Parts: sequence; structure tokens; C-alpha cells
Amino acid sequence: MVTVVGAGVIGLSWARLFGAAGWEVRLCDPRPDLAELVARELDFVPALVTDDLAAAATGADFVQEAGPERVEVKAQLFATLAAHTRNDVVLASSSSSLLPSVIAGGNAAAGRIVVGHPFNPPELMPLVEVVPGPLTSGATVERATEVYRALGKLPIRLKKEIAGFVGNRLQKVFNDQAVHLVQQGVIGVEELDDLVRASLGLRWATVGPFQSGVLGGGPGGMRHLAAHVGSQLTFETGSPDGARLGEVLDAVEGAYGTGEPAYARLAALRDGRTRAVLDPLGWPKPGTDDDPDAQEPAPNGRPAAHTGPGTDNPRH
Repeated sequence: MVTVVGAGVIGLSWARLFGAAGWEVRLCDPRPDLAELVARELDFVPALVTDDLAAAATGADFVQEAGPERVEVKAQLFATLAAHTRNDVVLASSSSSLLPSVIAGGNAAAGRIVVGHPFNPPELMPLVEVVPGPLTSGATVERATEVYRALGKLPIRLKKEIAGFVGNRLQKVFNDQAVHLVQQGVIGVEELDDLVRASLGLRWATVGPFQSGVLGGGPGGMRHLAAHVGSQLTFETGSPDGARLGEVLDAVEGAYGTGEPAYARLAALRDGRTRAVLDPLGWPKPGTDDDPDAQEPAPNGRPAAHTGPGTDNPRH
């Protein structure tokens, strides 16, 4: 049984993912419309809903927290979770920026607290960044990794905690440059999105930036690319002007709209396109044992080391 804390966009998506993989789901949130929200958003998931965190946590086999991104709130949540779960239960946070050491500060169950940061929406995007704090136990990291793999995710374990983790640090640099280019009048909002979809987005959906660098250099590899094309990329990239951010936000809203109807339309477009590329790229469905990378040859001709979802399927 899994306890999902928080019924926002991320929490609801986690609940759908766990439910689809055969887990019994408890969803906890103090919002007064929780029952109606769950009936609308989780119609196929037989989730138990409650505003009582202690009751929701009691008897849980795994906890995935997706509450507000505020330290004081998470501290209270994890204090309650620690007091009402067994000593072997992983307490995972979906935080996208708060360090696990901060979330676990002063908590007697710090060894059981880890960040399991998904990319939105968790039910579709394969990645989960598993980020341990200094006090997180190895058993906690292993258990969290096992659970995420069994959900069909690709858990990437960071060697140590760092603000923003890895995905959001890369995203911040990229987004800052995108805003800067729009502010400089180099390109429009929609054109930049189309440019990324037709180039870097498509490339990085199939190979990562380092592997792309190997291919970009031909037989000479990334070393050749760095010595030739890379040596000419000496321009300054600049930084966005925070005082003019409103101009870019106005352009984004003008291009894509805002509010519930626009969100529903864009989410459906994103989810449909994401589903359309997941299967051809070999990503497994939730709850399956498929491992798209298990038989991929390594450069030395031996089977590649295991990096994708595994065969354990701990459903409770």
C-alpha cells in the first residue's frame, strides 16, 4: 500500500501511476473538495482519500510526498509520517528543489527520507531522480530505486545532494537562455518552442548530450568535436533581464493562453505526444518488467550494465 501526500498535479499523477501498477492507494490532502477531485481525476483508481495524515500513513509500505514546496510544511508532514510508519518504510519527497538534508533536518527518521523527484507528469515521464541526503541509508536508496523501477520508471541515483538536483539545474540554464533570446528580439516564443522540438528535443529524446557529442565528432568522437566545432563556440550567451520577464510571460500567454481550458488543452496535447514517442523509444509501461536497455550492447561488446527498470515488482 502506498500513501501519496498531496493532491496537486504531481500527487494525482503519482496516484494514477501507483494505481495502474497494482498498488493500493491512499491519498491525503486537507483540501475540502478532495473527494470530488479524486472522483473526477482518479476514476479508475480505487483510492482511499482522507485529510488525516496519521491515518493515511499507518500501515503504508511506501510514502510519496507531493505537498507544498515549503520547508516548514514539509518538516511538519515528515514529522507525522515518521511517527506513524514502520521503521522500514521509505519516506520519499517529490520536491523539485529542496535538499533532502533540509527536509530531514531534526527528524529522527532521517535515514528513511529521500527525494524521489519526477518530471511532470510522473505517470508518463520515465525519469525519477533519487537524491539521498547525508543521513539517508543505503537501504532507503535501494528500496526507493526498486519501487520506481517496478513502476516502469528510470531511477537515476545522484551521488550526492545539490540544490536543484540535476534535471532542474540543466533546465534552468536552458530556460534562462531561451528567455534571454526572446528578450533580445532574436526569436519569438512559439518559434523557439518549434526550434527545440525540431532539433534538440528530438535529439535528446533518443541520445543524451554526451552521447550526441560522440556522434557529432564522427569517428573521432567528442574529442574531435571539441577541437573543431567546439573551439569556435566562443560567444557570450548573456543572461535574461529579470525586470523584463513580464514581457516574455505576456508573450507566452498570448501564444498559448492561460486558465483551466488552456491548461487542459495543452496537457492533452503534451500527454498524447509523449505517449506516442514512449513505446517506439522502448520505455516500458507502468508495472511491467520490460527493460529496454538490458540487452543493448556496450562499447566493449558485452551486454550493457543495467540502467533501466528492473524485474522486481513490489506491489502491496
